[in-house]
Amino acid sequence: MSLEGKTVIVTGASRGIGAEIAKRFGAEGASVACIATSEANASGTADAITAAGGTAKAYGCRVNDSESVADVFGQIATDLGAPYALVNNAGITKDQLMMRMTEDDFDSVINVNLKGTWICCKAVLRPMMKAREGRIINISSVNGLHGAAGQTNYSSSKAGVVGMTMSLAKEVGSRGITCNAVAPGFIETDMTTDLDEAVKEGAVSATPLRRLGKPEDIAPMVLFLASGDASFITGQVITVDGGLTM
Repeated sequence: MSLEGKTVIVTGASRGIGAEIAKRFGAEGASVACIATSEANASGTADAITAAGGTAKAYGCRVNDSESVADVFGQIATDLGAPYALVNNAGITKDQLMMRMTEDDFDSVINVNLKGTWICCKAVLRPMMKAREGRIINISSVNGLHGAAGQTNYSSSKAGVVGMTMSLAKEVGSRGITCNAVAPGFIETDMTTDLDEAVKEGAVSATPLRRLGKPEDIAPMVLFLASGDASFITGQVITVDGGLTM
């Protein structure tokens, strides 16, 4: 599964799932562009990759700002080379029941999780089409497949990512570019740390494997979808959820 010489962009790479994905790509020989809201936030992951003998560089970027993305992705091409793979992992939550959710709560989550994914996908299409190869992996969520109370904004954004993934796969498949989505279940990250213990216990009891997932459970699937072994897989949504949505 070596990705030696390939440039991979990972958004939301400062911690959790994104950091683990970036480190796995680094271990497989890829040149990893670690993106977070600031270069300082992404530097820990990039430093960990280089300390392990890999190649990585940290970048600060607002994924929902097309000018910021264009500038940073252009710099990545100069520093590391044209992108072979893009992992859209950046995301936020602002949970609240719809009755109490503000328009800003809704708009901000949609703008980062859905519009940000769209902007980043668009930014890599031209170089990937020129190379006639590429891998786009979008991180969705099981809550984008079946919804969750208190997450009309988040679930809508992640459901939108699913539709975007399938539509883009149909647009660019003839150019050798695949586009797939990974839908994690309940994963132990900073996003789930603040969840009520009763919610966590309910998630565990509803999961056949009887545990929450870890970032280490998600990264191998993303790595596989970026590899040559997955060259005939596109437009798919793969759940990694311990059987939660079975």
